[in-house]
Amino acid sequence: MNERSRLALVVWSVLVSQVLLYPGLDETVSALGGSDSILAGTWFLVAEFAAFVVCAVLWGVVSDSLGTRTPLVVLGAAGGAASYFAVALTPYVGVGFGVVLLLRVVGGAFTIGAFSLSITMLMDLSGGHGRNMGAAGTAIGLGAALGSVVGGQLATLDPLAPLYGGGVLLAGATALAATVPDRNAGGGLPIGAVVRRVRSRPTLLVPFAFGYIDRLTAGFFALVGVAYFRDTFGIDAATAGVTLALFFVPFAVLQYPVGWLSDRVGRFLPVVVGSLLYGVTIVAVALAPAYGVAAALMVLVGVCGAFVSPTTMALVTDIVPPTERGAAMGGFNVFSSLGMLSGFVAGGTVTELYGYLPAFLVAGGTEIGIAVIASRAVYRISSEGNSALSSA
Repeated sequence: MNERSRLALVVWSVLVSQVLLYPGLDETVSALGGSDSILAGTWFLVAEFAAFVVCAVLWGVVSDSLGTRTPLVVLGAAGGAASYFAVALTPYVGVGFGVVLLLRVVGGAFTIGAFSLSITMLMDLSGGHGRNMGAAGTAIGLGAALGSVVGGQLATLDPLAPLYGGGVLLAGATALAATVPDRNAGGGLPIGAVVRRVRSRPTLLVPFAFGYIDRLTAGFFALVGVAYFRDTFGIDAATAGVTLALFFVPFAVLQYPVGWLSDRVGRFLPVVVGSLLYGVTIVAVALAPAYGVAAALMVLVGVCGAFVSPTTMALVTDIVPPTERGAAMGGFNVFSSLGMLSGFVAGGTVTELYGYLPAFLVAGGTEIGIAVIASRAVYRISSEGNSALSSA
């Protein structure tokens, strides 16, 4: 198995471990001592992603500064595995839901290191930025697809089973990551220099903004989307997991070819047109008159989303040199994690106050809005990077 495949499997493992929890979130939160409100599930997810936001860029900057990545990926995956097992054991030691949330914060601080630096190591490989980010996107999509299906099935057996499953996967990722050669292209830079150089590149705000909005919609579907299908159409956790997979499977399958295509035609069409269509299909799901129609639309949502994800990450690699990729990818993951947080908080709050349709309008509308607002900037970056893409 080559390095690209092993790194993609580490990314895949992290995503599966996260998404295992989504289809049966209500049952899992209740078993851990949380309330039945959608807001309890919101805080359970927010706790982990708050740590993602705080720690993502720190892992990248430390990696570039030390000139190493593999040991940090191993540490992040091992810490994440321990946290999943610890959360699963809390009902047996009599601690409250507040301790569960604290453990989720600690776990998030570790897990984001494995996730972010594995993607950074993919960025360090040769073979084309779009191809490498397509591999990352495929791992993310396939991980989410499998996690949604298996997580729903596990939750019907035992609400704590998804936590144990996530811990086992992260333990496996720890062992796998240890076999990947450390090829940090950065060579090690002072932390202050990396931070200053990232700040000096304002064009990074363009892919960061798209990453933020894209993850906002992902967070929205993880929390509100599952609740919508279960409440509106009366489906169980297992069926909800399959429904999420209708989105994640095409999203995963198309990642690599779209990344390859963007290396040749540029980033503009996949990012901007893909975002517009992505936003429209999100809103359409909430207008579907029956489960079958809504499920079919989830497939279209996945197709449109696949055009955005790998090309957005590839924009980061187009803008920065190899020596700054760790910090740049860390910054991208900060914005992405903020987007997940926003999707959880905004989606849960709007749903609680106004209902599902307004929540879907907010999520889809933000995707359409970023495509319109940032289209000129994406075109400029894509045009400037065409010669570099041709030689990659």
